[in-house]
Amino acid sequence: MSSSLTNPVNWVLAAVLGYISYNYFSASSAPPPPAPRPKQAALVFREYTPKELEPFNGSTPETRILMAVKGNVYDVTRGRNFYGPGPYGNFAGRDASRGLAKNSFDKDMLSPIDGPIDTLADLDDDEKESLNDWAGHFEGKYQLVGKLIENKD
Repeated sequence: MSSSLTNPVNWVLAAVLGYISYNYFSASSAPPPPAPRPKQAALVFREYTPKELEPFNGSTPETRILMAVKGNVYDVTRGRNFYGPGPYGNFAGRDASRGLAKNSFDKDMLSPIDGPIDTLADLDDDEKESLNDWAGHFEGKYQLVGKLIENKD
């Protein structure tokens, strides 16, 4: 009897059996997975003015999140946890170019929605490089859904 208690193989088997038993019985008490979000219709590539882009700010779980970077509009909805509430949430439904270039989340980095599109002419070389890096990130990760154009007013 004492030889079976000192055999390391028996200890490993007992540990594996305990682990499997624990996971099997605790899985039945786990909360159900969250309900899947309803599928959203595909977006057709189009032009957006700053005013038309603003409603796509992710303000509700059903609302898409679109962001403009260097004149391109991206659907960042799948990054809702990142581009929803939080520092990057300021950029949802807006042209995020200046804030990304300057690595700033301040609201004063955003152009007024009813104003002209920011030309970014005053950016220095480091800021332009930062903006280009961000643009590459968005191009590689998110779906391009449109172009940002001037308001029609």
